[in-house]
This record gives sequence, C-alpha cells and structure tokens, in this order.
Amino acid sequence: MSAMTDIATALGWAKQRIDLMEARVLLRHVLQCPASRLIAWPESILAQEDWARYRELVARREAGEPVAYLTGEREFYGREFMVTPAVLIPRPDTELLVELAVAHVSGMHRPRLLDMGTGSGALAITLALELEGADVTAIDRSREALWVAMANAARLGASVSFVQSDWFAGLGEERFQLIVSNPPYIASADEHLEQGDLRFEPRTALAAGPAGLDDLAEIVARAPVHLEAEGWLLLEHGYDQASAVRGLLADAGFAAIASWKDLAGIERVSGGRWLGRV
Repeated sequence: MSAMTDIATALGWAKQRIDLMEARVLLRHVLQCPASRLIAWPESILAQEDWARYRELVARREAGEPVAYLTGEREFYGREFMVTPAVLIPRPDTELLVELAVAHVSGMHRPRLLDMGTGSGALAITLALELEGADVTAIDRSREALWVAMANAARLGASVSFVQSDWFAGLGEERFQLIVSNPPYIASADEHLEQGDLRFEPRTALAAGPAGLDDLAEIVARAPVHLEAEGWLLLEHGYDQASAVRGLLADAGFAAIASWKDLAGIERVSGGRWLGRV
C-alpha cells in the first residue's frame, strides 16, 4: 500500500481485518481526534509515522489484544478510565453495581463505602464522584493495580483512600455502611478464560476456584466484621451464580437478601443487609 494513505483507505484496509467500530477507535487514538474528523475529512493524508503506528495497532487487535489495552482507556459510567494489563477492563455490567450502591446509601450523611478489589478504580472513583461527601475506601492486593487506580482518581478529581490489602486483611477494625465488590468469579477451568479479551486480562482478577465462588465466599463470610449495623453488602457475580451467592449470604446471617438483573435480564448483582447480630 502506498505511503500516501488517507483516512478512508486506512479504514478500508483495517475493516478487512478487525471490526469497523474498533478500527475507528484505534485510528482516533492514533490521530488524537474526534470521530467527526474521520467522517468529515476521509481524504486527509496520514503522516507516515501515524500510518505505521495504526498498522501496528490493527495487527495487535487482529491477534486478539483488547482495544482498551491498545488505547489505554475505557469508558465507564460516562468517564474515561486509564487501563493497563495490570487491571481488569471495566465493563458496562458493573454500572448496575454503581446504581444499586447509590440507591442504598441515598440520604445518608457522609456514608462510608468500601470497594474490594478495585482494579482500575472505576467503581470506587465513580461512587466518590456520584455521591458528594461520601468517604470511599478502595482496596486491592496488587500494587500495580493501585497505581492505575490512584492515577485515575487524580485525573478525574476523586477523593478515594487506597489501601493495599488481601481482601479485609489490611483494614483493621474499620466499618462501613456499604461494601461493594466485583471480585473474581469465573471457574478456574472455564474455557472462556482462553478466549477473546480474557486471554490478556490478569487471571487473578478473573478466576476464583473450581466453581468461581472462592472469593465471593470469603468476602461474604468476613464482611460482617466490617459492616455497621444495617449496612449492606453488594456483590457482582456470574450469570449463573445468583442462587449460590444468595445461599452464601443467608448462611452468613444477612437479611433482606435479593438479586438484581442487568439490562440483559441476567441476575448480575446480589446482596443483603447486615443487622448487626453477633
């Protein structure tokens, strides 16, 4: 292909290899331009270094690398978050957890919230920005993930306390009105771990034992020590795990146990209220 390549030709070449929408996202990333430029000036000639960079990114996407890792960004709840291979890529499903969390602490004065396994910080940072005055703490066992999360908080102007901790281990006796988590919940032998974007994401943020319930069970069992009376625990989980998670919550003594469906009609989040019984 000629070194003199315009936008239309570049996109035509790319869409033979990857999804057209992804091709446009990658070209916008290379050119650092809005989508309108690709539409309004398809005849614009790419600089040679931009064309070379674009071909490299398309080849990497064709090999399966996630677009979010190629661009270093992913939108979540209307905000752009930096992502790296050290963190799970934020997904629209988790926005349900945001909506439920906001609803459960609505009207509280300076509620204390805990996000467990924060990764990119998308959940904790979104809650801090959506809930003015909330005291939000986010934990992760990965130092590399916390660096990404702290960078996102700084970029977006969110006040969040970050703690390196293996689940509750580093929290002492702190208590919260609400604990949320999108923990690993895929079965360790699930074939999907070797397919699509999941191949490139950190396995420790995805898999959790033979049934995918190990981390969910640990969180449910230990959460009461860190919940105020009448506090809530809300957990994202797999498409077929709602019943099992409700069982874990019941066994641990939670009340008002329920599951909530995502936009696809799948029970995606389950939770319960801790009444403060010893």
